[in-house]
Amino acid sequence: MLQKIMDNDQCLTLLQPRDRESLAAKLLQIGKSLLKAGSREAERSPQKIRDSVKWLQRAFSIIEPLENVANTTEGELKRSILRSLARAYYLSSSEVPENLARAEATLQELLASVDAADQTTAEFQQLRWMRVAVLKRRKATSSALLDAFRSIVDHMPVTEGNITDILQELRTLGQDQVLVTTVHQHCLQRVLSTKDESSVSSVERLLLSLIFHCSKDETHTRAMHDIQMGFELVDKAEFDLSKVAVTACLTLIWQFGDRQYNAKRWSEAADWFLVGTHSVFNVLSSTANPKCFRKGALCYIQLRDYARASATARRCSGKEAATHYILLLIAVHQGLEDEAISAVQDMVNAADFNPKMLLLATQLANEYEMKPLLLSVLEALLRTLRSNETPQTNVEAVTLVRCIIRLVLKLMAEPAASRTGLIATLIRHYQTAIDLVANLIAQQSAAMVTKDISWLWRTAYNTAVQGCSEWEDSEESVSTLFDTARQLLEYHRESSLTDVDDAEVHNQIINASFAAVAGRVFAIRRKFAAESADHPQALRELLEEISVCKKRIRKVGDSTTSLSDDDVLRTQSLLHVLRVFEAEMLCHLKDWNRLLSVIEELVRSDALAVNTFEAIADILWVEKDCPVEVLFTALEAILHASLDRTCLSIGKFSRWLRAICTILLSRNTAADRAKAIGYAEQAVTVLEEHTAEAGPEETYPVDERVWLLGTSYNTGIECLHASLLDEAKRWFEAATTVCRFVPDGGTRAAKISDTYTHLLARYTTSHGEGTLRS
Repeated sequence: MLQKIMDNDQCLTLLQPRDRESLAAKLLQIGKSLLKAGSREAERSPQKIRDSVKWLQRAFSIIEPLENVANTTEGELKRSILRSLARAYYLSSSEVPENLARAEATLQELLASVDAADQTTAEFQQLRWMRVAVLKRRKATSSALLDAFRSIVDHMPVTEGNITDILQELRTLGQDQVLVTTVHQHCLQRVLSTKDESSVSSVERLLLSLIFHCSKDETHTRAMHDIQMGFELVDKAEFDLSKVAVTACLTLIWQFGDRQYNAKRWSEAADWFLVGTHSVFNVLSSTANPKCFRKGALCYIQLRDYARASATARRCSGKEAATHYILLLIAVHQGLEDEAISAVQDMVNAADFNPKMLLLATQLANEYEMKPLLLSVLEALLRTLRSNETPQTNVEAVTLVRCIIRLVLKLMAEPAASRTGLIATLIRHYQTAIDLVANLIAQQSAAMVTKDISWLWRTAYNTAVQGCSEWEDSEESVSTLFDTARQLLEYHRESSLTDVDDAEVHNQIINASFAAVAGRVFAIRRKFAAESADHPQALRELLEEISVCKKRIRKVGDSTTSLSDDDVLRTQSLLHVLRVFEAEMLCHLKDWNRLLSVIEELVRSDALAVNTFEAIADILWVEKDCPVEVLFTALEAILHASLDRTCLSIGKFSRWLRAICTILLSRNTAADRAKAIGYAEQAVTVLEEHTAEAGPEETYPVDERVWLLGTSYNTGIECLHASLLDEAKRWFEAATTVCRFVPDGGTRAAKISDTYTHLLARYTTSHGEGTLRS
């Protein structure tokens, strides 16, 4: 039938327009029914579709001759025919490829006939979508597809449904990056131009889709450019994104950046992270930008572009701990220890500081073998632990102090180490250890750190011993370390679960106590040598410390039976040395009364006191301001000690006796002369007992013999002149005895005897004449 209609063109020309319209409508109806039947999914029939094309073509040929029908019923019919024909061409294109071009031409003609007022209707939007489908199947160029999408975007109402349709269609074109990106950007421009509140969600969806699409672009530079352009469009339109949308966009950006970072594409990852700092995200810039900058800086660190990494990190707020951790990483990778230490300190002082950062910093410092940095990190970790003290944190802090002390000792062993500063650091941490152990003892938890305490006191003691030989002008520091060792020893003894009566512990307490005082004595001596002025307060403090040390040593000695005889003798020797130190400090203070008390204390002590007396006498002898009474008391004590204990060498005895006799005779009182002759007679006895001894220390010095002879003779003469016959007799007898032990002694003895007889006779005669006259 269709063929008959088509072959009878002459009859068709005779039809009136109304009849043509009716015929075309009937042909359209037939064509549409065939098209509908052939396009059903269940019973798809290509033949019916091809037949529908013929019927619709004929319908169009019948209606086409009519002119100026755009706004008439015939015009509507024509557009209806063209719509159905375009759909038929499209569906039949799989069988007849040429129909794709015909479908596109049909749609172009149809769209060209549409009045501008009608272009936004849903009917013509469907035509535009059909055009896109045709172009896709025809694999048209990107420019053709772009024109088709632009037509859709330009004529569509901005609704959620329309945006969804466009985004869904663009997903099927993901392989054409430029096309999809351009459509996104054009769609953004269209939505932003509406400035309608309903367009807010559309803008946000388009941005998210644009970001997601650009993440798949293999050309990274183009992807970053496209994203920036999209952000610029929103920014220039002064469009404010919601916090939810910004969060979603940033989450995507960070996700894609992390993906690049994990794939070790550091430069690309940095670009992704830094794009998140665009001003379009200003609503969350205070929290998001620092995170983006830090992530970007991490990427530059991996690229070893430390200058850019530092510049990027410094764009963050200086009040955030994470920023300072990034700066720490940069400094470590560059080997800048001072900057790294400064970053650690700033990180700890930040309000949002997390102690876990210090654990990471510790691992970092260990990995790069930066001991000064590791020390700074461990110190910061210790301060953090101590900020919230509990028995458990105190135990952990003690362990940490051990690590710090061990590290400081390693640093001190390095050739170019700044020993002065490290010694101060070491002492400071030992004091921290003492405080921690004291707290644990108060909390009855010290048993948990017994081994740590043992390690600490041994290390402190050994370090102090080493410092005695290796540290110059560090007496005070060495003394402090000995004090520290002693305190830790006492804590160790106190914290032990069993009674500690170990000779080593007691000996080390005694040794450390003494060494601490001795070091401070040496320090103050050096200070006196360098400065002319005295330091009375320092002297008093040292005297108090000496007194405490003596009491402590006595207490330790009295409280234990584990000390051997040698240990006891050594302890007594240390006490005597402390008395010498005490006498020396009292001389500087001119405290002579207290010095006499020290001498009296020595008089009551053991046999070892002789050497102590001698040392004190040496000090007093050179002290110009020392009162004679004090010096005399000391000398007398020496002589008594030597005579009572027979432990002073004859040479020293003779010289100290000479000094005593000189003092006594200079006073020239009856009591003093009586003491002097007594000492002289004691010297004669010693001389008689030790003349045969061969050792140099056991032989009375010849010069002292001569002095004793001369002094005895001259004093005897003075006594005769003073009519002190009994004293004179004793002096002459002593002189006569000494003559036996000096060169040419017989001659000297005869002379002394003659002189004594002659003077005695003169004295007797004069005395008798005086009696007769009376």
